[in-house]
Amino acid sequence: FEPLLIESKTPETVVLMLSSPETEVLTKACDALYKFASKDDKNKVTLLGLGALEHLYKLISHEHPIVRRNAIMVFGIMASNHEVKKLLRELDVTNPLISQLAPEEDVVIHEFATLCLAHMAVECTTKVKIFEQGGLEPLIRLLGSPDPDVQKNSLECIYLLVQDFQNRAAASELNVISPLLELLESEYPVIQLLALQTLEVISKDRETRIILGEKNGLDCLLKILETDELSDLHVGTLAVLGNCLQDVHILQLIQQTGGLKKLLSLLGVSTVPDIQKNAAKAITKAACDSEIRKILNEEEVEKCLLSLLETDNDEVKVAASQAISAMCENVDSKCVLGPQGIPQLVQLLSSDNEEVKEAAVTALASLTEASHSNASAVAEAEGIEPLVNTLSAQRDGAIANAVAVLTNLARQESSRVSIQSHGIMSALVEPLHSTNSHVQSKAAFAVAAFGCDAVARTELRNAGGLGPLVGLLHSKNEEVRRNACWAVMVCASDELTAVELCRLGALDILEEINLSTKRKNKFSEVALEKLLDNNLSQKYSRLGYLSSSNIITNGFYDCGQIKPGAKFLSLEELSMQELTDRRAIIFINAKPQEEEKISPTFHPSLINLCKCPGGALLYLNLNFRGYSILNKCVFLFYVRKGKGKKEEEKAKEVTDITPKDQEEINLENSLWLPPSDIILMDYINEAAKAILPLTTTRKQVVALAQFVADRMGGSIERDKLHDFSWELHISEIEFELKCNIVPIGKIKKGTFYHRALLFKVIADRIGIGCSLVRGNYNRAWNEVKLVDDPPKGTAGLLLPPQEYIVDLMFEPGFLIKQGSAKADQYKRI
Repeated sequence: FEPLLIESKTPETVVLMLSSPETEVLTKACDALYKFASKDDKNKVTLLGLGALEHLYKLISHEHPIVRRNAIMVFGIMASNHEVKKLLRELDVTNPLISQLAPEEDVVIHEFATLCLAHMAVECTTKVKIFEQGGLEPLIRLLGSPDPDVQKNSLECIYLLVQDFQNRAAASELNVISPLLELLESEYPVIQLLALQTLEVISKDRETRIILGEKNGLDCLLKILETDELSDLHVGTLAVLGNCLQDVHILQLIQQTGGLKKLLSLLGVSTVPDIQKNAAKAITKAACDSEIRKILNEEEVEKCLLSLLETDNDEVKVAASQAISAMCENVDSKCVLGPQGIPQLVQLLSSDNEEVKEAAVTALASLTEASHSNASAVAEAEGIEPLVNTLSAQRDGAIANAVAVLTNLARQESSRVSIQSHGIMSALVEPLHSTNSHVQSKAAFAVAAFGCDAVARTELRNAGGLGPLVGLLHSKNEEVRRNACWAVMVCASDELTAVELCRLGALDILEEINLSTKRKNKFSEVALEKLLDNNLSQKYSRLGYLSSSNIITNGFYDCGQIKPGAKFLSLEELSMQELTDRRAIIFINAKPQEEEKISPTFHPSLINLCKCPGGALLYLNLNFRGYSILNKCVFLFYVRKGKGKKEEEKAKEVTDITPKDQEEINLENSLWLPPSDIILMDYINEAAKAILPLTTTRKQVVALAQFVADRMGGSIERDKLHDFSWELHISEIEFELKCNIVPIGKIKKGTFYHRALLFKVIADRIGIGCSLVRGNYNRAWNEVKLVDDPPKGTAGLLLPPQEYIVDLMFEPGFLIKQGSAKADQYKRI
């Protein structure tokens, strides 16, 4: 057949030529396709659509070297396209390409085969295939190739492969360190950088770092840092050294040869931000080990870090602050960094860069942890205000660490007072609402730290911080839950806060937590006890018991045993209920009614009445339900000398208020005021005068029991107990008051639980220790501990106290020994 010369201008025709059996046709077709694909990415996609890869795949193993070479060249150039790579993975070209890396193959084949592998090694699945098919060994061998393109492509492929820890170990066994160190002296910067990047990755393994030290790789790296002409390699070199510094043995080796001092001196004089930043990061990594921190401290690394804080680059400041945080684990470093570093870090809290702010406050948290002097230095540097402001930062890390610093400062009384003056409790409300568990934990811990002050607790309560704090009790995070329980325990130290916490459901949540063996903690148990101890009304309603240390104060009320899961209502809520036939609420308030100032929210006509001539003062007698003003309003006038008669005449004009005027008075914003129990006040005064002079506690208990019984209807015979119509008497009082709330002083016929409550109230006021126990069927009793007289002939013998139940019904003043049959009978009958 005569030779035929064909000129083609379409890739479709050339792709068809790939099926030709003629070597020359295949060679020219592959060469034409290589040139076409090299022009742009669109051409690669065109060839992909024409099915060129399937034909080329058969040719990469062709017996003719030129055809094989040209086909691999097309593969290498096309593999940069993502869609092409997908098809190459499906064709499983890695094994044929690896087989082309043999030493006897052409350099061009090596170049484009490694190029193709480098493009494909980006994918994890391809990395696994290359490793399993033995591709790592020939790639490492090709690092010694005389061709720089082969070196670069092989190096790039190895860099991608060693991202996998399994490949890193295999590369070290194949002695990849030596050729990598040789490539650091290459005349091509791109190869040097790739070699450094590969060294950085593989030096993460301790075995590799040891080999690097044995092969004098550290000296090679230090020489690069000393050479100004290689400044473009300094950042990568520092990254490798940063990994090496994590090994104590290698660091000691560098220190002994003077390399560490040289490294720090180079860092001190450098003005390149990337070098400064990476050096600080290297120190941060190395400082994770205590022995390394000790070595760095001996080399005065603190001076270097403090100088980095003065730079104008934010990234360097962040890295330096992080390194300072890491070095603070060393006590000596903390002492050095504190005096000079704290003022600089405080200034960084005002930075507009949120990352800088976070790093600075994190460093301050480390510096002030367990350091009295550093905590004082923060306060002296006027750091309290910016720290409180940082609580509203955008980054959770900044907020959490700012809270930590403020908590560290709170250990000193002067700093704590200063922090509170900046409204710390109000500022903590937002962190308590955070969804970040670390912020939640720190914020709850801060509430526990500052909540020991009554003013701070009031501020938190008024700022609405108790709600989110109670919400944290539901947290699934153990630390958050524990700190929240701690904070609730501290905040429950006063009655107002304890009542509010109970209203928000803290009591129910804590009870639920304590039922779980996994969720409960020491603070949850104490917090529940503390809440109840400062909310005795609810404690008695829930537990039916008040100990001798639970002192009943004004405002206490007994609404009976509450059912599990039922809401415990406040006295004000109970006062708003309509009169019912249910059990009366017994109320304690032996406090004189205070003169209330007129609120500016009252009706203007009422305000004008108070401005009458002579300085008239209006005293409003509010009924205890808080709904209306009694018909009588009393005016007290101070008659000025010489004008008494005239002013008295004017005063007569406003002495009465008509019902119409009364209805106009707006009391929506006035506070509900509990009624005073004048009779109870008299009881307490009479009891104190009659009982306190008695010489023994036993006599005082007996006398008080008789006193209570006399005020509550006297002694009752057991057989006639059912004739004692105390229920009717209580109903009459409720009807008279038009309310379910009955002051205890009003009760003249009281049964067991009325008498036991009155006994406890008076006993607490006059200093007699007793407990109050609720029983079934309207039973309640008081328990006292008394020391019996020693038997005759044993004078001076001190006997342990015995527990007695005080009879207030049948034989008032009779003491029934606890545990006896008579005591059981008293409780049951």
